[in-house]
Amino acid sequence: GARSYARVKMLEGLIRSAEEIFPESVFAVHLDHGDEPACYDCIDSGFYSSVMIDASHFPLEENIAITRRIVQRAHAKGVSVEAELGMLGGVEEDIQVDEKHAMLTDPDEAIEFVERSGCDSLAVAIGTSHGAYKFTGRQGLHLERLSEIQARLPGFPLVMHGSSSVPRAEVERINAAGGAMDPSARGVDEDEFAKAVPLGVTKVNIDTDGRLVWTRVHREYFRDHPEQFDFRKPGTVFMPAYADFIVDKSYKLLSAGTLPTVREALS
Repeated sequence: GARSYARVKMLEGLIRSAEEIFPESVFAVHLDHGDEPACYDCIDSGFYSSVMIDASHFPLEENIAITRRIVQRAHAKGVSVEAELGMLGGVEEDIQVDEKHAMLTDPDEAIEFVERSGCDSLAVAIGTSHGAYKFTGRQGLHLERLSEIQARLPGFPLVMHGSSSVPRAEVERINAAGGAMDPSARGVDEDEFAKAVPLGVTKVNIDTDGRLVWTRVHREYFRDHPEQFDFRKPGTVFMPAYADFIVDKSYKLLSAGTLPTVREALS
């Protein structure tokens, strides 16, 4: 979605500029939820660290075959590949899966998939979903399913998509500033991250929560300053707010304080 919205050259120019301005920063460039043509385009560009091929909506054999083709092309260029097995519900970009068609990842299929496709990490469906409306009632992550997958793939990197927590305070502040979000919107309990990470999860995708911070800041700013029309002014409020959001998530994901280890691994 970002590639088509802002155009590839613009995005790459922004990232290259950020690298020059902040040379001390460690970052990766990853394609999320790519189809086969998009993955090839990113791999051949020489710009991406990793790509995700999402062929989870195809039957198992076709998912394996597509992923294997991506892996062969990517590994030849030193690019790692994330794949997906099982289907998350909800909506992200142009991907829409009705909840009744969402499927948890089968642990036995996971072994076969990883061995035959050669992927470097695997996005698993364990009850999360894309978007702001993930859970109702007492629903939560299927940690027992995650444990079964880890038992069959010990040491293999697992990925959790659709992992925003949709903080109630953010939803309430957005609505108080003129928004119309469903107040019952609920995401992943942040305390469950600490349970999922020891079960092999090494990458957690969080998108909606960041958008909520952006929406809250901009709605509140223009509510409180109706005479303003300069979009840069709320931007100066958003940047530290987003930084605080990232710091908080780092602690919840048990990754805070690990930067020296990352730097050492990359040296």
